[in-house]
Amino acid sequence: MIAFLQPLVPHYRETFFKGIMEKYPIDIFCFELKEEISNANFNLSNVETKGIKSIKLGSILIYNPFKLIRKEYKELVLMLHFGHISTWLLLLTKPIHRKKITLWGQGISVKRYLKEENIPSFFLKLMIGLSDTVWLYTEKERNQWIKIFPNKNIVSLNNTISDIDRILEFNSSKTKKELKKIYNIDQEICFIYCARFDNPYRRIDLLENTIKRIDKEKFGFIIIGAGKYKPDFSKYNNVYDFGAVYDSNIKDQLFTIADIYFQPGWVGLSVVEALAYGKPIITFKRSEEVLQCVEYGYLKHKFNSYICEDIDDCVNWISKTNNTEITKMSDYAKIYVKENLLMDNMILNAINTLK
Repeated sequence: MIAFLQPLVPHYRETFFKGIMEKYPIDIFCFELKEEISNANFNLSNVETKGIKSIKLGSILIYNPFKLIRKEYKELVLMLHFGHISTWLLLLTKPIHRKKITLWGQGISVKRYLKEENIPSFFLKLMIGLSDTVWLYTEKERNQWIKIFPNKNIVSLNNTISDIDRILEFNSSKTKKELKKIYNIDQEICFIYCARFDNPYRRIDLLENTIKRIDKEKFGFIIIGAGKYKPDFSKYNNVYDFGAVYDSNIKDQLFTIADIYFQPGWVGLSVVEALAYGKPIITFKRSEEVLQCVEYGYLKHKFNSYICEDIDDCVNWISKTNNTEITKMSDYAKIYVKENLLMDNMILNAINTLK
């Protein structure tokens, strides 16, 4: 058997784990409490998991390692996180427990990205050196680490979401015009934002600034998501706020209405969903002020996205954009997902290392 350690298993990971289960028997141990999951506005999967006792102090985590070194587990898939003290213990005692250890996670810090893309994290370097296999989210991360560890089994999973194949094949039975009428949306061009308001790094100030500065008669904004950093959008008559939405039928309709996905910062797996719906992405260039997750690497400027230099560039591009340009970028968005981000490929990339 293989033992996985995760904080939780959200809905977008369900297909991935079920794909692994078709090939190998696994147990998934989760250290997050259900109350914390609920407060974070996560939609959990239906995958069966087991609890594991843990203590968290900020980014430091100590969990019960003895649950993972039982005789039935031949391999462990742990998190690539240098704050996990118990993971260090398991890595250092490999000659004793003799478990194969795979580390899974981001190979570069989102908050320290600009520094670490030139000088990789010393602590991650130590962890990766002690492991047997490493699963990274994107090819860019893999390219960085394979130069340091050319003989280590380091793979890019090409991080994606459970519902990707269904979204790619989705065709609405209702036209965009019909759906706009149902939801009382009048604007010619609509943007959609679909992510949790769980941290300040999504730069909602840039979103609000854009809303204030563009033509409110021509451009509308659909908002999906909840969280403590969410502002009051009711003061904008061209903003349609739906809160947290987990009903795929409603999301299908709202994404059908939308023309472009807009998220200023901290873009992650939400852009994978948007690209699969054929929505080009508008976001801001990664900088010390605008942090972006590793999935930012999926965005190709003026191909499947427009990456703004600043707020003026953003407003100017939006004001000048036309349906022909949007349609072209929409086609490229779907092409990119089909060529790079199918779930079957993510599962296969993982299974091949478990072999």
